[in-house]
Amino acid sequence: MKKYNVYGIGNALVDVEFEVTDKFLDKHDISKGVMTLVDQELQFKLIDDINHAEAVQKPGGSAANTLYAINQFGGSAFYSCKVAADAFGDSYLKNMDEVGINTNFDRQEREKGITGKCLVMVTDDAERTLNTYLGISAELSTQEVDEQAIQHSEYVYIEGYLAASEKGHEAMKLTKSMAQKHNTKTALTLSDPSIVEAFKGRFKELIGDSIDLLFCNAEEAKIYTGKEDLAEARDTLKNLAQKIVITEGKHGSMVYDGSSFIDVSPHEVQAVDTNGAGDMYAGAFLYGITNGLSDHEAAKLASLAGSKVVSQFGPRLNGNKAREILDTLQVKI
Repeated sequence: MKKYNVYGIGNALVDVEFEVTDKFLDKHDISKGVMTLVDQELQFKLIDDINHAEAVQKPGGSAANTLYAINQFGGSAFYSCKVAADAFGDSYLKNMDEVGINTNFDRQEREKGITGKCLVMVTDDAERTLNTYLGISAELSTQEVDEQAIQHSEYVYIEGYLAASEKGHEAMKLTKSMAQKHNTKTALTLSDPSIVEAFKGRFKELIGDSIDLLFCNAEEAKIYTGKEDLAEARDTLKNLAQKIVITEGKHGSMVYDGSSFIDVSPHEVQAVDTNGAGDMYAGAFLYGITNGLSDHEAAKLASLAGSKVVSQFGPRLNGNKAREILDTLQVKI
């Protein structure tokens, strides 16, 4: 039994979330439904132009949200990231400490700089659009990789957004290498269609001959494989990963368990905010498979958890929702 269910590495960001209109996105020539890297000046300009209710600010980042989900269900997690020695960094690490997620900063000093922020814009159709200023997170490198924590984890979970920088890419490769050294399984999320499109070569280098578990949505699967048909795309991915999870939004999801694909039915809900849906799905799935559930059982748990998080604002479950989900599925771990 290892100390941590999952070791994660990714961009630590403070989420600043607003409700906006499609007209606002068009006005600022913002690509809807994807993540775009921006500088701090543009991010502040956009926030200034959203002249309604104050934003909701919460600690975030894709991998962090996934680890937080694991923690909410009762699992254990470690997070490698990079935050600055500023007020936002203080708040971010305080939150991690309060929920019991260990980080590399338990034994590493922070540097001067600006902690990254993600402007989350949610439209009336519940679609989330991200404009991200990475701040000091853009400097995340091999220095933040914690071999000791990897050694004591069942899985490492690598955030695909890191592929956007050379240093981040090197950190991804080192994380996988250390996982293989210590017989820790490796999970990777492709994170975002725009990232897959721009950095496909880096993903191919990281995956190499194979990876233990791959998370992606249908669009990312098709972009990565170059296949227009999802059935062809998933068959191609079977040659690259031992297990695969493909989410399809309101159409449900599918899981490749090493021998066949299993379709997982969606839960019909009134979606208000899709931000963090994929992060939640990955967190619930990883929690399940590291706590005795079969792939199918873990996918059912993840599907229900994802439906709950899109029916509220924010990427993390509110209150005792995680316990309620486990009770609904009669999961006993």
